[in-house]
Amino acid sequence: MSVPSLAELRSGGKPALARALAAIETEANSPALAALLDEACATPKGHVLGLTGTPGVGKSTLINALIARARATHKTIAVIAVDPSSKATGGALLGDRARMTTNPDDKGVFVRSMAARDRLGGISNETIAAAVLMRALYDRVIVETVGVGQSESDIAGIADTVLLCIQPGAGDSLQFMKAGVMELPDVVAVTKGDLGAAARRARADVEGALGLSAPGEWKAPVVTISATTGDGLDLLDEAIAKHAAFLGEDGRGAKRMQKQEAAWVDEAIKARFGSEGLEAARDIKTDAPGPFSREAALAEVLRKRLKALTGK
Repeated sequence: MSVPSLAELRSGGKPALARALAAIETEANSPALAALLDEACATPKGHVLGLTGTPGVGKSTLINALIARARATHKTIAVIAVDPSSKATGGALLGDRARMTTNPDDKGVFVRSMAARDRLGGISNETIAAAVLMRALYDRVIVETVGVGQSESDIAGIADTVLLCIQPGAGDSLQFMKAGVMELPDVVAVTKGDLGAAARRARADVEGALGLSAPGEWKAPVVTISATTGDGLDLLDEAIAKHAAFLGEDGRGAKRMQKQEAAWVDEAIKARFGSEGLEAARDIKTDAPGPFSREAALAEVLRKRLKALTGK
């Protein structure tokens, strides 16, 4: 399978993007794919929203609402639903995608399920590559994770804004305080706001939990929403927009992206060569123009060193 150019992706619509996502699987580590991903990485168009929360919190219902709101304002939107992996095939089980209702004829919406693979946080190398491509093509990209826990901090490695969803009456806030997850979100949404008093208690608990976190430049706002009625969604949009504006100040967004890209390379090298391989890679100099070609260049040097040592 040939790897399309970014220009071909922009003119080819959903079929071209589907082929490119297939190439991420079939052409992994090829120079052509690395060049495409580096070009997409260097020309971001949209904002990546990382959406996480415990199973049953209403993430899929919220995504449906966010898709509808984006299209109502003529914004394009793409969704990556990270599903648990099938133990038989390694592929996604399609649980979350099956709950999303989209119009297949709408060229401004693209939804793709991807498997968590063997990554505890669910954000595999393939998911990162897909999000990078979508970010270069769509106004907004949503990456929805499998669930939430300390390992779910991986979502911060690809998202511009991390949105944590919490449901009333589930005891989530206490568990999050134990796990340190309250350090993760940029925005918190208490879902199922139509439950009234239970939603108000959950919001108070979450605000208390956030108050225990270390102070920083940004304090995550807490918004109570109901995706089924639409209540609070305007406030949620406003909170996400404020965080995007915050990232645009003083080069914060660019610095965040640089850290993310460095982490992608480190994680990919560590997955292939282990901790010792990662340590060895730190002394290797390359003139690669982007993170994906850099990872490929480092891997090539490490492979040659291993071959010299083992004779294989």
